Amino acid sequence: MNYTKIKEEEILSWLKENLNEERYIHTIGTAQKAKELAVIFGQNVDKAYLAGLLHDCAKCFSNEKLLQIIKQNLKIEECELMNYKTLHAPVSAYIAKTQFQVDDEEILSAIRWHTLGKLDMTIFEKIVFLADKIEPNTRDKEYREKIEQYLNEENGLDKAMLKCYKETIKSLVKRDLKICQLTIDIYNKLEDSLH
Repeated sequence: MNYTKIKEEEILSWLKENLNEERYIHTIGTAQKAKELAVIFGQNVDKAYLAGLLHDCAKCFSNEKLLQIIKQNLKIEECELMNYKTLHAPVSAYIAKTQFQVDDEEILSAIRWHTLGKLDMTIFEKIVFLADKIEPNTRDKEYREKIEQYLNEENGLDKAMLKCYKETIKSLVKRDLKICQLTIDIYNKLEDSLH
C-alpha cells in the first residue's frame, strides 16, 4: 500500500483482530467513503482510503490502555479528556505511525482530528472527518442524508461540516453531556465563514 510499508491484507488482518465486528464494518465503510469523497473533492484517493482504514484502529482499546498510551507518548488538548469517546483518535494516529509506519503528516492529522475536528481543517481532514460520520455501513440513513444533501452545493464541504456540528451539539445537549470549547469554536467559525 502507498504511504505505509505494511500490506493492505496485514492491515485488514490486524483490524479484524483488534476491532469488534461492527467497528470493523464501520472502518471499511469509512475507508470507502473517504475514497469516494477524495474523488469528488480532488484529494489523494490512496491517502484517503488509508486514513479511513486506520482512523479507528485504537477504538476498541480499553480506556485504561488509551489513557496509558496518551500519558506515556502523547500531548493532547485538555478538552479531549472530557469524553472517553474521543480518546481513541490521538491514539489511532499514534498506532498508525508506530504500528503501521505511516509517516505522512496529512494522513496522521486526519486520523488525529477525526472525532473533534480542529480549527482550520484542510480539505483532506474534512473528508476523513465526514467519511467517519456518513459511511453507509453502520451510520443511520436519515442522519447521513441530512449531511450528504449539502455536498454538491457551493461550499458543500463546509456546509456538511456545519450540519455535522449542529447535530453533534444537539445530541450532546440531549444526553446532558459537556460540550468541548473546541467544538463550539469550530461551529462558530463555520457559521461565520458561511454567513
